[in-house]
Amino acid sequence: MQTKYIFTVGGVLSGLGKGITTASIGLLLKSKGFKVTAVKIDPYISLDAGTMRPAEHGETFVTDDGGEIDQDLGNYERFLGVSLTRDNNITTGKVFQSVIHKERSFRYQGRDAEMFPDVIDDIKEKIYSRSKGFDFCLCEIGGTTGDLENLPFLHAAREIGREHQAVYVMVTYLPFLRNVGELKTKPTQHAVAALRQVGIFPDFIITRNEVPITPQCLETISQRCFVKKDNIIDNPDRECIAEIPLLFEKEKIADKILKIFRMRARKSDLASWKKYVDGLIKPVAKVRVALVGKYVKNGIHNHADVYISVLEAVKHAAAHLKLKVELVSIDSTAIEADPSILESYRGIIVPQGWGGRATEGIVHAVNFARVNKKPYLGLCFGMQLAVIEYARNKARLNDANSAEINPETPYPVIHIMKDQEKLLKEERYGGTIRLGAYPCVLQPNTLIDQAYRDYPDTVVKNSTKVLISERHRHRYEFNNSFKDALTQAGLIISGTSPDGHLVESIELPAKVHPFFVGVQFHPEFKSRPETPHPLFIAFLKSLLKPT
Repeated sequence: MQTKYIFTVGGVLSGLGKGITTASIGLLLKSKGFKVTAVKIDPYISLDAGTMRPAEHGETFVTDDGGEIDQDLGNYERFLGVSLTRDNNITTGKVFQSVIHKERSFRYQGRDAEMFPDVIDDIKEKIYSRSKGFDFCLCEIGGTTGDLENLPFLHAAREIGREHQAVYVMVTYLPFLRNVGELKTKPTQHAVAALRQVGIFPDFIITRNEVPITPQCLETISQRCFVKKDNIIDNPDRECIAEIPLLFEKEKIADKILKIFRMRARKSDLASWKKYVDGLIKPVAKVRVALVGKYVKNGIHNHADVYISVLEAVKHAAAHLKLKVELVSIDSTAIEADPSILESYRGIIVPQGWGGRATEGIVHAVNFARVNKKPYLGLCFGMQLAVIEYARNKARLNDANSAEINPETPYPVIHIMKDQEKLLKEERYGGTIRLGAYPCVLQPNTLIDQAYRDYPDTVVKNSTKVLISERHRHRYEFNNSFKDALTQAGLIISGTSPDGHLVESIELPAKVHPFFVGVQFHPEFKSRPETPHPLFIAFLKSLLKPT
């Protein structure tokens, strides 16, 4: 079957949930037995998201092959239950780099490289290369209709619709004016008009708004935007995004897409997804967990997107256990002033981070978890700071630190990886750190070993020693020069690279602490709603044990 294309574009403003819309449609098509893939298009000139500030851009998602990508790719992986690659992300920077390389390689036979057709053709080539072998390729075009930056991608989407079968979905915003109690459709009308100027006529409009759409608004949008009323789907704000695929299924959006493509309708199998949603909305117990990080605040507001994969991984495990987790983000600077604010939380998670700012607050949080026997899960930076805390307070290595935080520390228990020193001196920051999936060997009879053995489908090899594969994104590592001092003080090295050199996980004995685990990798990137990650399950299970 020839690949069919579904393009998702945004209208009025950004941040409306184009990624969730795309992922939800993909989930529904996959539930009908189709082979589905997804591509995220980011119109920025950066090659990827690897060097962007978390507080500004949000989370950088990492793929198995080391791609550093916009967080929406994480939504695709979670909803579709697949592992995508760096090539599933297209940026203006990648396109320009490719076109310039072709020009320098005389691919254009001496003529000048131009926006039309060369840039547009390169975009199409990249989309086609990712869609081979799939029934459907869903493409989300970042930004908002009318932006200068995404015009080349819209033109490419239009041309793909001429060369192949394509459907276009616009996600738009209906502002609610409280003073008159009305939803306004005029911005959406302008957005659709701007899209038509590029030659694209939307087949579906997904409306986002604070309150449900009225019949009058629906009629107005249908008449003014030339879209059937049945193809206008209202998606007002909701707390549980996992319910959106079920809303779309109720509206039969997948069947309507198949009808446009002149394909027969198929039954959906959403049993496992409904089970996941049921676990979310019908918990039998509740716990409070603190997520202590450096990038919680964005000005005066909480920045929800920085740790989105961690938040979702906790939800996956919580639904599996029918547990309601109140996950509260706490800025580490607040803990520097008063660590006692952690007393009301049953457990503590410390996610990724970079640099020296606000790290002492996290070290205080680690100390609080260890001393007060609060279950602790440290991810990447969270493992490194756990090592620092233990070195200072148990191994008597006063002023121990990471060379990243304090290059002058007398005890650099965390130091730069050897192959990274030259790269830093040459100021080669982008795409050069240890990225992607790497193997890890777990030590038998440890907490982390048991966590994975409980879910054998998550391991690469299950024998005397469990072999796992997890995704990484770091430049600094555990300093083996201090391994003896730390292990003699009671720290367990529970996971290493296959050659035994790189420390991948640490923990404390179960007789000393109910659950104290730190990992150099990012388990959150491989967690899925229907297959939650075993580490998050083990962490949440430890919260339910009597203190």
